[in-house]
Amino acid sequence: MTRAIPYRIHMFYYAAALLFSLFAVPALAHKASDSYLSLTATGNEVRGQWDIALRDLDYAIGLDTDDDGAITWNELRTREAEIATYALARLRLSADAKACTPRLDAMLTDRHSDGAYAVLRFTAACPSGVDKLAVDYRLFFDLDPQHRGLTSITANGTTRTAVFSPGEAQQQFETGAAAPLRQLLDFGKEGVWHIWIGIDHLLFLVALLLPSMLVRTADGWRPVGSVSQAFWNVFRIVTSFTVAHSITLSLAALQIASLPSRWVETAIAASVLLAALNNLYPVVRGRLWLVAFAFGLVHGFGFASVLIDLGLPRDALVVSLLGFNLGVELGQLVVVAIYFAIAYALRETRFYRRVAMTGGSALIALIALVWMIERGFDLKLFPA
Repeated sequence: MTRAIPYRIHMFYYAAALLFSLFAVPALAHKASDSYLSLTATGNEVRGQWDIALRDLDYAIGLDTDDDGAITWNELRTREAEIATYALARLRLSADAKACTPRLDAMLTDRHSDGAYAVLRFTAACPSGVDKLAVDYRLFFDLDPQHRGLTSITANGTTRTAVFSPGEAQQQFETGAAAPLRQLLDFGKEGVWHIWIGIDHLLFLVALLLPSMLVRTADGWRPVGSVSQAFWNVFRIVTSFTVAHSITLSLAALQIASLPSRWVETAIAASVLLAALNNLYPVVRGRLWLVAFAFGLVHGFGFASVLIDLGLPRDALVVSLLGFNLGVELGQLVVVAIYFAIAYALRETRFYRRVAMTGGSALIALIALVWMIERGFDLKLFPA
């Protein structure tokens, strides 16, 4: 007994730090900052289309001149030259080590799953044929290290993909090679990244997993009796969630099925809210894996926006989809493994039942309620 107390105290602070990191999140949960760059190499030139979120451009150079919370086409048009200069200065292309300087052809607007985007269409003339294309991507990295540049490169009838990040801002491509393994790895890392920053997806999973270490009795919650019981509780929930969101992620990314983004994001917030409330006022007792599966179908549509907005052809999309989905599962597995180790060690403590289970569920429900109101009514209750 003399050694149990220091161990419990140590685990108490370890768990408290973990819970604080999970719950100390902003009230808003937006889709991650991504831009979508499409490059097509033909002969001695590279044609490009670059879709950049207006909210990111506004943060970088200030587009909302009258501060009314809306960016109009007139405000955008008057800043066209500045937008083009800002963006194109952060994209360098070269063919066989010779610079290809991009020139703006037109600026349009478009809507993606997460809002309005400026669409820059440009042409880069190269001194010679494009056999090897080097891309140096630096957009927003100085302002937001979480920004990613999702890129497709088409040449000689073949399309390949790449993801640019602060750690991989410079990449070189053989224009005639598809390099499926590299595409798989690139989007695998992107899948891991998106589940780790997908706070709403993680909070849904945490809300479902919190009662997995406990058994509901007439006298309240009691700890599970064995590792195997806890393991199978977690396994059923995580497997159901994984299978469900993999189904709809694939259907949506392959454009077989789709739902309006606003409905999906609101439903995801509602799923987090209901899962947390069920811990406080149990309606579904046991069989939480069914809840995980039902709402996991909705979460899959949320994951799919990353690939849908890139607009890949079917052959490149399949490889990217596989890599992205495997990355999501790997990132999710890491979170679950950490949770399981800590939660099982603490399952018999008052801290787990009162602070983690009750207090954590209440806090998750509050955050999810704010998300649901904001997304459902297109409001901004708190600053981003």
